[in-house]
Amino acid sequence: MFIWNKKYFYFTLILLLIEVCIAVFVNESFIRPFIGDVLVVILIYCFVRAFCNIHSSILAFSILAFSCTIEILQYFNFVNKLGLQKYKILAVALGSTFDWKDIIAYTIGIITVLWLEKRT
Repeated sequence: MFIWNKKYFYFTLILLLIEVCIAVFVNESFIRPFIGDVLVVILIYCFVRAFCNIHSSILAFSILAFSCTIEILQYFNFVNKLGLQKYKILAVALGSTFDWKDIIAYTIGIITVLWLEKRT
């Protein structure tokens, strides 16, 4: 089950760099909130695949379920209810505002992953 897959590890590093660049240098209403969310599920997928040999569809749907769960928890303001708002990096990573567009972005990201995996 545990493996070392350099290809997915390098994809993880590249996607992380892209996400950091988006967060630091992009301040507009499409790339940062939407494309960033599409890429984050792909980033998580690549990170897990770098270390675990899990069937692509099982992993992809698990990441989609995880992402949607976090998004739904944002609706209930769980960061504040758990007292995590003082931990800025954690609060930013978990988010604080529910948005249906985020769930659509996560779904597009997972569909992209499944399409790319099917092609290889």
